[in-house]
Amino acid sequence: MAAVPQFYYRTSKTIGLTDAVPKYSDVPGFVKPAGNLRTCVYSHSGGNFAYATVENVQIVNSYTGEVVQMLPIPNVYDLSFSPKGSYLCTFERPVKVEEGQTVHHNFNIWNVATGEKTMSFIQKAQTMANFQFTHDEKFAARLVQNELLFYDTSKFGLSPSHRLQLEGISSFAISSGNSYYVAVFVPEKGGKPAIVDVYSAPNFGRPLSSKSLFKAERVVFLWNNLGTSLIVWTQTEVDQTGKNYYGESNLYLRGIAGNYDSRIALNKEGPIHDVVWSPDSKEFAVVYGYMPAKTMIFNHRGESIRSLPLGPRNTVLYSPHGRYVILAGFGNLQGEVDIYDRQNDYKKVCTIDASNTSVCEWSPDGRYILFATTSPRLRVDNGVKIFHISGKLVYVREMNELFSVSWRPESPDSYPLRSLSPPPEVHESAQSVELKAPVKKAGGAYRPPHARGSATPLHFKREDEGGFAISAVDEAKQRTRARRAIPGAEAPAEEENADAFLSKAALKNKKKREAKKAREAEAAVEAPSVTPGSAANGQDNGSPTPPGLGFVKDGIKFKNPQDEKKYRGLLKKLRAIEDLKARQSKGEKLEDTQETKIKTEATVKGELAALGWTE
Repeated sequence: MAAVPQFYYRTSKTIGLTDAVPKYSDVPGFVKPAGNLRTCVYSHSGGNFAYATVENVQIVNSYTGEVVQMLPIPNVYDLSFSPKGSYLCTFERPVKVEEGQTVHHNFNIWNVATGEKTMSFIQKAQTMANFQFTHDEKFAARLVQNELLFYDTSKFGLSPSHRLQLEGISSFAISSGNSYYVAVFVPEKGGKPAIVDVYSAPNFGRPLSSKSLFKAERVVFLWNNLGTSLIVWTQTEVDQTGKNYYGESNLYLRGIAGNYDSRIALNKEGPIHDVVWSPDSKEFAVVYGYMPAKTMIFNHRGESIRSLPLGPRNTVLYSPHGRYVILAGFGNLQGEVDIYDRQNDYKKVCTIDASNTSVCEWSPDGRYILFATTSPRLRVDNGVKIFHISGKLVYVREMNELFSVSWRPESPDSYPLRSLSPPPEVHESAQSVELKAPVKKAGGAYRPPHARGSATPLHFKREDEGGFAISAVDEAKQRTRARRAIPGAEAPAEEENADAFLSKAALKNKKKREAKKAREAEAAVEAPSVTPGSAANGQDNGSPTPPGLGFVKDGIKFKNPQDEKKYRGLLKKLRAIEDLKARQSKGEKLEDTQETKIKTEATVKGELAALGWTE
């Protein structure tokens, strides 16, 4: 068991190992390297730490800082440990080889204990995802063109023991559970759908499950910790409907045992921002939709069980023990971080202001959160801040050009789950720092100056402010109305397409209104003209009515069409006032503007009476 949680940091000049709470001091035995340091990484268990210099790769014990192994390999740009830390993978930039020279193998696998090279090959892409180990390191898989090669690690350096030939395969992921499940992906091409197959390695004769998917140019595979369920997050570069600038994304959940296989229904338009499994593999969280985004919790069968408040959020993180959940908005968002307690019915614990955050990670004991601002995203205000889950800042360290930082991986079982009390010890670096309380900024629709300061009408509120959500049908109507009319067409295209979104009842009522208008227009044409000498005027001289001398409609004589228009508008206001009075009599609380409108009833009736209206 580690005495305290630890984190590493890599700047433009050095790499350091720092023991965190409560020491906040550098590991005594670790000699900080200097120079051009391109990469560093912890082993999965956290026992070893490797970093690359221009001349070689050093592997040190993360607890003592002592050098465990030195690999004489220069110009390494990426590192990766096997699950148990027995092997270290190194990647160098490909080198163009002249005729007659030896081929340069830029991807190598090293035995950490002996320092020997066990395998090497050529790889053009700088990614460690093309070479993966099973959980027990018994097998290793390598992706090449149209083929997945499986190696027996006890026979490294020899030919692969098994092969999976699949034309167009672009990515794969080995499960993290005790079984050797492998998910492979072939993107759509030439009108053919994409394919996601799951095999039980190293038996590649027939897949355990296979699924064809449309709108899938690339995927992200997310295995749960038990290796029993797989989330397939599909993505495209371009959204053909034009709804999303960043392409289209969908989620699919697959149970390896075959007891469920479904698409996750997301009831808000917009992209998927983040997806993550809980540590116990019983549920997963999804942040999706246009801002304010929606966060939904699903169980392991894909059934929605909980919804968190809407807001400008794009990141969700479970604590190592699974008790707390972080919901945050980073990147181009303000950096607000909400922490919820799962064991207390998702009650909000606190809100932290973490603006300009590039890295956010839970500590292995589940009590602290590390926030960091790194380069090259932001080259100013680089540094590390550590908060307690109660929202209290406990440590601050400013750095010049911080490139990467991360907690040392450790099993949560090494740390018992404790409550928020007693209060955490605050390091002297954070005692003089004043935190600004998160301020809820004014949002919603624009309101003119004369309407500001009063209650916002319900139809002007955003969904996260208590307003109504915009349905997909409403959005489709808005997009249809926004299209230009087709030149030369008998009717505008938007009017024709708008009827397609109406329900049967709404379409029937629309036809009734149109028929009524047609009958009234026909009756107006057939009706005799009202003359000044008619019965309405008390005269009958038989002469036609000169224009502008008035007309009679609904038993009221109007001097001109403007008076009739004003009359109809006043009647509409009066009906609205009567409706508000009826709602008020039922005990409904009205807004200030609505109560003011009721007070104008006498004025409206007076204007109607001046036009000839009687109650």
